[in-house]
Amino acid sequence: MVDVVVIGAGVVGCMIARDLSRFDLDVVVLEKEDDVGCGTSKANSAVIHAGYDAPPGTLKAEFNVRGDAMFDELCEELDIPFRRIGSLVVAVREDDMKELKKLLERGRDNGVSPLRIIGRSELLELVPNITSKAYAALYAPKAGIINPFELTIALAENAAENGVSFRFNSPVVDIGAGEDGALVVRTPHETYRSRFVVNAAGLFADEISRRAGAEPYTITPRKGEYLLFDKAYSDLNVVVFPTPTKISKGILVCPTIDGNLFIGPNSQDVEDKDDTSVTSEGIDEIIRGAKELIPDLPLGKVITSFAGLRAVSDNNDFIIEASRKVKGFVNVGGIQSPGLSSVPAIGERVVEILREEGLELKEKGDFRARRKRIPAFRELTNEERERLIQRDPAYGYVICRCETVTEGEIVEAIRRPVGARSLDAVKRRTRAGLGRCQGGFCSPRVIRILSRELDISPLQVTKGGKGSEILMGRTKEFIEPDGDHHAS
Repeated sequence: MVDVVVIGAGVVGCMIARDLSRFDLDVVVLEKEDDVGCGTSKANSAVIHAGYDAPPGTLKAEFNVRGDAMFDELCEELDIPFRRIGSLVVAVREDDMKELKKLLERGRDNGVSPLRIIGRSELLELVPNITSKAYAALYAPKAGIINPFELTIALAENAAENGVSFRFNSPVVDIGAGEDGALVVRTPHETYRSRFVVNAAGLFADEISRRAGAEPYTITPRKGEYLLFDKAYSDLNVVVFPTPTKISKGILVCPTIDGNLFIGPNSQDVEDKDDTSVTSEGIDEIIRGAKELIPDLPLGKVITSFAGLRAVSDNNDFIIEASRKVKGFVNVGGIQSPGLSSVPAIGERVVEILREEGLELKEKGDFRARRKRIPAFRELTNEERERLIQRDPAYGYVICRCETVTEGEIVEAIRRPVGARSLDAVKRRTRAGLGRCQGGFCSPRVIRILSRELDISPLQVTKGGKGSEILMGRTKEFIEPDGDHHAS
């Protein structure tokens, strides 16, 4: 029997797992995909919000403000980049000032400080190319940006270093009560008996809750599309929001922690929880919205588009509570924006809920809070690069030219705890394939490294899990209708 099964290896599940790894517990994380962070955690705005948006008294407001205050220490421990660049909510219409004042008052009620409304002259100092219609903005200097999938990976690695087990390609197909009071969790391959189950299944948390016989609720997937610009356009140093709507913070213009710029997202409720398609209508919508803030966006420098899904609960707030119907079952659902900003506080609260429900928490004497990231060759000085190459010559071979990613980085990403097993997993850990050519140059080379390191055929290397195999066969071979292979 294990102590805790965590369902879902997104940023929320990995945060909970890392917090539980501080204690003398047997913890297993089950994930239906082939890697961590494959859902909402890999496709969102990556903004750590200051906390002025959520209504006072909601879990969103409470956990956003508490979580934001925890990020500096968390990122220092995990050795991941985090920058507090500030955010602006820009007024361009006559009645927008009413919304700015409302957000200012709400932020003060939530305990957000500093927070103030600035005029056009100060706004121009922060964003010289802001629209001529902009006359004021709500300025939150503490807002930050982060790489959400690097955060997820770092949490998972640190949890694994401290004893947490991760099981991938393991969708939960059944949950029930065992004869001894334990919860029995079944995947297609294994069965786990656990004293406690934490449901952090993201878009599918409502289905897991119903399957367990716990409280019913509904998660609606809300799709947001984005456009990402090449690093050649990276002169924005603050997050720029429009005034928000009832369902969205609006289409923003935002720098990334890695030096790109993106615009988006739009907001559309969809039925399919796997629908991450990008549409021409959606792209047109986010371009129109972004140009209302910054009219001279260089659209010729867009390098890719993508979409993400947010998990919206039917009460439009986080659901973080122990089930009253199923002993030992804890729901952590509806973690939409400001979910990323709230993650450290969510993990903290879930640990407390488990304690209240009877889980004995004995701290480990050998817990390792610190984790070192993979050396990023592109960020090093020439002297640091030389020392790294002397230690391991693989760091002298550049595989991804756009992002200056070396073979040494890719090999380390594969060999690490919770290591990469696919092309996308390497991309999320090293940025190989995330640059201007979007993997056109480096993908064949990464496939060869994955094949060698995992001791599998190149034909078995996937883009992102089973069913996404990249290669069909050797060149100059073809398959006859009878299934026989022939060399030309």
